[in-house]
Amino acid sequence: MSGIALIPAPCNLVFASSSSSKFQKTIRTKTRVSLNNAISISSDPFVLDLAEALEDSVPTPQPLQNLREASSESLLSSSWPSRRDEPFRFTDLSFLRSSQILPAPIPTPTPTITPFSTSQFPCHVSIVDGHFISSLSETSGFPDGVYVGGLLNLDSTIAERVLELLCGLENGDLFWSINGMGAPDLTVVYVPEGCRLQTPVHLGYSSLQGSKEGSKDLYLSNPRVLVVVEKGGEVDIIEEFSNDEQNENECYWTNAALEVVIGEGGKVRHSYIQTQSPLAAHIKWTSVRQESSSTYELTEVSTGGKLGRHNLHIKQLGPETVTELSTLHLSAGNQTQDLHSSLVFDHPRGYSRQLHKCIVTHSQGQAVFDGNVKVNRYAQQTDAGQLTRSLLLEPRATVNVKPNLQIIADDVKCSHGAAISDLEQSQLLYFQARGIDSEAARRVLIFAFGGEVIDKFPYSSIRDKVRSQIKSLLDPSSK
Repeated sequence: MSGIALIPAPCNLVFASSSSSKFQKTIRTKTRVSLNNAISISSDPFVLDLAEALEDSVPTPQPLQNLREASSESLLSSSWPSRRDEPFRFTDLSFLRSSQILPAPIPTPTPTITPFSTSQFPCHVSIVDGHFISSLSETSGFPDGVYVGGLLNLDSTIAERVLELLCGLENGDLFWSINGMGAPDLTVVYVPEGCRLQTPVHLGYSSLQGSKEGSKDLYLSNPRVLVVVEKGGEVDIIEEFSNDEQNENECYWTNAALEVVIGEGGKVRHSYIQTQSPLAAHIKWTSVRQESSSTYELTEVSTGGKLGRHNLHIKQLGPETVTELSTLHLSAGNQTQDLHSSLVFDHPRGYSRQLHKCIVTHSQGQAVFDGNVKVNRYAQQTDAGQLTRSLLLEPRATVNVKPNLQIIADDVKCSHGAAISDLEQSQLLYFQARGIDSEAARRVLIFAFGGEVIDKFPYSSIRDKVRSQIKSLLDPSSK
């Protein structure tokens, strides 16, 4: 019997309802197969009940059938992660597990006001509780062949191409699969070959359904977006996860997924801002696939959420590919800000630069960085650099960093580094010698530390908005 795991009593998979959903039938089928082959599958009741609730909450349009099936199969072999699992070693998910998770309903009546109702960008997509709201979006005025909107309204030719590229992540975790089960629709940004958009596409996410602090109810939304840029195309994507004034301090869970596919010679500049409720959970998957000579640039600032976690997976699929990542995480309260990144080189002359900064200003705040760069055998002449720098500004503040550089190729130029410290006393003395008190000096230095990342946002309006947000967190009296 060595190497064979026996399944516990099958009563773990019994549901109270007498009617059988597709997900329940799949479970029973997989269970019978597993029993016959003496192979163990997950019987985590929490995961299975959540999957069934998601299936019942949203219909399954025919184009999303394969995504649903792949996600349900993945969930069958998944259990809820604990701190004994290496990817979640420093990330506590117990408050999610202890909550009554409820799929966020379709916003009815259709909201007329969201944080992005008066978007300053000509092209704006409004996604409320995971649902694309066409009445609050402006997606006209693009060149021929460009499409921004829901999957169900796509031209059949483009839809076929889009569905070929959907669900392309091999190493997605439980939360990637939960999104696949619960995404009510797929928002698509499609840029045809040779088209370079001059106007950015602004994706505004908001959560209107929330619960008060102390409640066990936790509303879950699963927005999903696919960006396809064909050969030689170019687009700027701005993702902004914000908070509605009506539920500024409410509890909810945004479990988002973004897939980006960049064709040969294409370019995507991706701006990602996360300022959700300090009581919310924000878990985000970003999967990027880059063909040869393509460019992907990410600038991220995350300050919101009781739990903020970004899983970033990038795979270079051709030579002479460029990837630049600049991220800033701020824990100004009892928060966990977590970035898990993975960058895989498989072809010659790849280039990457990753700069990650985190600031923890609260004694119960925490930041986590797990950065993986893998240079495989045929990725010769790769030039990859990774640097993480962290500021700990309270005695019990915590940061856990794990830079990881794996090199199999033998003709490369790669480096990584990590630094964790408080502000240097000499810097503070420099300001004090010029008549600036220590508190003001600390605020200036902290703000300047994050400014290196903020300055990389390509639009001044975004830079100004982020600076104002961070200033209010570092100095609440300035509000």
